[in-house]
Amino acid sequence: MVTSRRYYGIDDYHAISAFIHALYRPYNRDGNWLQPIWAYMHSHPNLDWGALGRIRIWEDHGHIVAVAHYEMALGEAFFQVHPDYAALKPDLLDYAIAELASVEPDGSRSLRAFISDFDTDFTRRAASLGFTRDPGNDRTLSVLETPAGFAPDLRLPEGYRLISLAEDNDLAKMHRVLWRGFDHAGEPPVEGIVWRKQMQSSPFFRPDLTLAVEAPNGDWASFCGMWFEAPNRIALVEPVATDPVYRRLGLGRAVVLEGVRRCAALGARLAFVGSDQAFYHALGFKTASVSQAWSRRSRADGGP
Repeated sequence: MVTSRRYYGIDDYHAISAFIHALYRPYNRDGNWLQPIWAYMHSHPNLDWGALGRIRIWEDHGHIVAVAHYEMALGEAFFQVHPDYAALKPDLLDYAIAELASVEPDGSRSLRAFISDFDTDFTRRAASLGFTRDPGNDRTLSVLETPAGFAPDLRLPEGYRLISLAEDNDLAKMHRVLWRGFDHAGEPPVEGIVWRKQMQSSPFFRPDLTLAVEAPNGDWASFCGMWFEAPNRIALVEPVATDPVYRRLGLGRAVVLEGVRRCAALGARLAFVGSDQAFYHALGFKTASVSQAWSRRSRADGGP
């Protein structure tokens, strides 16, 4: 018998992590999340921790078979479903409409649901409930094959060097390169350093795989986080940023490929990134799957 319940905390975090890990299909053919994406979500400084109780878990005799959840904040919905329980998807979507929508200033309720592009039954269900395509917010997952012996050319300009956080975990430098690398103006707020500490809070965080390029003056010019899942032999690139002052020097390319190389040396045979930017395709990444965005806005009373 299938029942559902709310998410309760650290035990469920690990249980869902194991569930997503077990769902994995090579090249993300089933469209479910990769386990490192779940891990990264819970270390992100923008995560709304206060809403975690809205995550819903479906179980069959105590075994997780489906999860409906947001990523950073209410107003978005993602669905992880065991292939034998696809019939639950309408229930997950109904739950998302009722409990995962955000309330807008005018009292309306807004929800963006992400559904795999090949899941036509699920998209028809969403359309029948008033969702419309929102292609500007689609989520693309790209993949790079990393065979044994993966050894890209990693030449850097003179005076620059690759370092890992296992060698130098300078939160202030990490904060600055991520702040500037994501095109925020000026110098970063000092109080934001706590965000970078939060990014290292996951039990799956690997300082030896989290890399930076150090400039001759000691600045961190480029940064790449890497997540490695040994059982499925996959890696995830997240996040990546290069300070605008140091762009077009090949630093982003070098720091990403070195992170991928280190994961490949540990056994990863595929590296994923949640992007379809030309930068990644130039490195050899190819589109693996697309989660289509479907949006719905309704009155506070639930009407269309």
